[in-house]
Amino acid sequence: MLHSKTIETIVGAFILVGLGALLVLAMRVSNLSFASMTANGSYTVTAHFDNVGGLKVRSPVKMAGVVIGRVSNIGFDSATYEAVASLAIDRRYSDIPTDTTASIYTAGLLGEQYVGLEAGGADEFLQEGDQITLTESAVVLERIIGQFLYDKGKGN
Repeated sequence: MLHSKTIETIVGAFILVGLGALLVLAMRVSNLSFASMTANGSYTVTAHFDNVGGLKVRSPVKMAGVVIGRVSNIGFDSATYEAVASLAIDRRYSDIPTDTTASIYTAGLLGEQYVGLEAGGADEFLQEGDQITLTESAVVLERIIGQFLYDKGKGN
């Protein structure tokens, strides 16, 4: 009897560890990690895009492949008819030049979209509330396929 209780306890602990691992994996895949910013906080800058594609709130903001922040809000500017993405950037990265460019890229097989920043050469750095003016919108796959098919049909 004692032997079966020990085995049941070990199996139960194994199942709990497995469920915990699945929870952590699900959190990582959905960008809901427990600690996304440091204790220093973040500062917010905005970027206007013609099309944000499948970009979502909490999508990563990367620079040189390193996650430096998250998309905190996506809205619509009715004056310019553009999408406005608010980017919360970790304060550890406070030396990003003002002429930095922002582009929307697709990563991996699942097609997760993120904002990629490429540093410029300005001497001034982005501050709270600044706007990144040099942007490149998301590539819409349907538009590329349509253009390809249109060009093929035109060539015949």
